[in-house]
Amino acid sequence: MNDVISEITRLSDKDCYHLVERHKKQHTYPMHRHQDMEINFVENCQGTRRIVGDSIEVLGNYDIALLGGNIEHTWEQYECTSQDMREITIHFSRDLFSKAFLGKTHMKPLADLFERADVGVAFGMKTIMRVYDKLNELVNMEPGFHSVMKFMDLMYDLALSTDYKLLSTSAFAHTVVSSDSRRVQKVKEYIDANYRNEIRLQELADISSMTPTAFSRFFKLRTAKSISEYIIDVRLGHAARLLADSTMAVVEICYHCGFNNISNFNRIFKKRRGCTPTQFRDNYHKKHVIA
Repeated sequence: MNDVISEITRLSDKDCYHLVERHKKQHTYPMHRHQDMEINFVENCQGTRRIVGDSIEVLGNYDIALLGGNIEHTWEQYECTSQDMREITIHFSRDLFSKAFLGKTHMKPLADLFERADVGVAFGMKTIMRVYDKLNELVNMEPGFHSVMKFMDLMYDLALSTDYKLLSTSAFAHTVVSSDSRRVQKVKEYIDANYRNEIRLQELADISSMTPTAFSRFFKLRTAKSISEYIIDVRLGHAARLLADSTMAVVEICYHCGFNNISNFNRIFKKRRGCTPTQFRDNYHKKHVIA
């Protein structure tokens, strides 16, 4: 799997957003993450592979995704042969939309959209066609008040969309949720570094300076997941990436990602992903294309 680099975008403190349009023959930027939120639109990109956290999909001719800050992502060349891919990337700070602003009744669709963006959101063709002209208008506008209003209009259009799907699992997205305490973040960092090994509840409770029972209640209250569910999500995320990106045997991936037996791994993977690990790999290599 690719190393993840930390990018500092060209968005400045004085910018509402930063937009770049490119025409290119190849995707060359490696797996990366950054603090700013991102809208990325690509056309003429059939055969491109989009990776967001543990979500891996081969694209059709169009793609638009909204990503929260700190989630790893890349668009890879894979089997794309287009000689004129067009890409529009918009970076903006979540701080542009204050908590007080998003708390207003009329802004609830935007608040909900930003929550979904923490794990990445991809939009279908119905939405892409609806916002296509707005994207083009935004590209051609001079920076200023009216361009910011057009950007807001675009965001609200995405917020109203019902034609979307979530991408990464929350555990694999490495997002820092505002409701998480420092204790929860320390535990998540420990799990991310040690998911291959046996992780005992007592170890995690010790990190939090709590009893195991109190810690379990505290973690679920803060994350809406039990600690065992969170650990499984992390392990399954890494397993899915290895199934798509490596030639490792399924049984090797099972133990490499911290599962203690193959039957348990197969059962959990099928329950969470809707197919067995072998079926996941086979389906992926059939190059199912996202329209």
